[in-house]
Amino acid sequence: MKIGVFTDSFRPYTSGVVRSIELFSREFNAKGHEVYVFGPDYPLLHPPKEEGVFRFVSVPWPTMPDFSLPVPISSQLGSTIKRIGLDIIHTHSPFLLGRLGARAARRYKLPLIFTFHTLYDQYVHYFPFVENTSKNVVQSIARNFCNRCNIVVAPSQLVVNYLQRIGVETSIINIPTGVDLEEFNNLETDWLEKNYDVSPDEKVLLFVGRLGKEKNVTFLLKCFQAVQARYPLCRLVLVGKGPQENYLRKLCREMGIEDKVTFTGVLPRQNIVHCYASADLFVFPSVTETQGLVIGEAKAAGLPVVAIRAFGPAETVMHGEDGFLTDLSPSSFVTAILDLLENKELYDRMSKQAYKNVAHISSSYCAEKMLDVYRELIDRKDFAPRKKKYKHKNVIGNDLHNFLA
Repeated sequence: MKIGVFTDSFRPYTSGVVRSIELFSREFNAKGHEVYVFGPDYPLLHPPKEEGVFRFVSVPWPTMPDFSLPVPISSQLGSTIKRIGLDIIHTHSPFLLGRLGARAARRYKLPLIFTFHTLYDQYVHYFPFVENTSKNVVQSIARNFCNRCNIVVAPSQLVVNYLQRIGVETSIINIPTGVDLEEFNNLETDWLEKNYDVSPDEKVLLFVGRLGKEKNVTFLLKCFQAVQARYPLCRLVLVGKGPQENYLRKLCREMGIEDKVTFTGVLPRQNIVHCYASADLFVFPSVTETQGLVIGEAKAAGLPVVAIRAFGPAETVMHGEDGFLTDLSPSSFVTAILDLLENKELYDRMSKQAYKNVAHISSSYCAEKMLDVYRELIDRKDFAPRKKKYKHKNVIGNDLHNFLA
């Protein structure tokens, strides 16, 4: 099978979308399929040429120099698609290259699938020219694009509910991005101690993600300040970078916790997994995640998780088994963290369960489910969007499916 992936972000840019594409592509290739990525160039980052990756001329975003907007124009796209002989097109954005992929699918009579990775109406603050546009307009763009596709993939059941609520009629299937469990072998549990100012006596609270407004890191710092006042031998490690980094550093100074918060910046993948192994607890305050892949990765390293009960994390964390889900209040978030720091028996039980639970969303298992969808679409040979319930069962789901009702 030859799979064409159209995306508005790709490596060397780092994000959950990029990680998802990388994981699925790796598994597809391992199973004997071919993946071709149509994505942006990054003129300021100078990405190396890669076989099977076709990059479009792109413009660096003024407020995020590591991010570029691809120009969705190419005189060679049609000949490239024909030469490769694509069987299916999978888009990962309803904008720019996602729309280009949709037009190509229609023109060359190929099935079109779209993964809804992002709650786009929560990200308008990154785009000054639309920041005053209502969320309803952004939702309308996403809804209309979904309804052009044959199948829409949602990373969690709560996102399925959200899409249905905003009027998506195309069939939606729940397939999360899996976790590459092999990455979590032979880890260095003292990596943070060796490379950063982390004492072996400190309990490490870890956050991995973009330092942006939508990740709610300001909330996390306020909670950590309260935790640190009661449990001084702890440290917060923030892995990642983003537009709020300078503001967050300043906030740490103002709150008097600068010496207890470590900013690592962006790290190579092999070092990120060592960060998980070196930490004691994973803390995730975001309320905009469609899945929260980093939660699954933390669990693969045996870390209990404290997260806000919203969208993806509400399904990725098994409340009371491998972590705690809290409401959006500092008091409940702080209490959950302290319960795990102060109760070793509870911590050990949740740590063991975290590692056990993550096996249900291995990257190999999730990739095979995605391939099943591809095969059905290709065999169907009727590429009109299907407006009825998709016959394949959800990969995961739980009793939280009424959360958005």
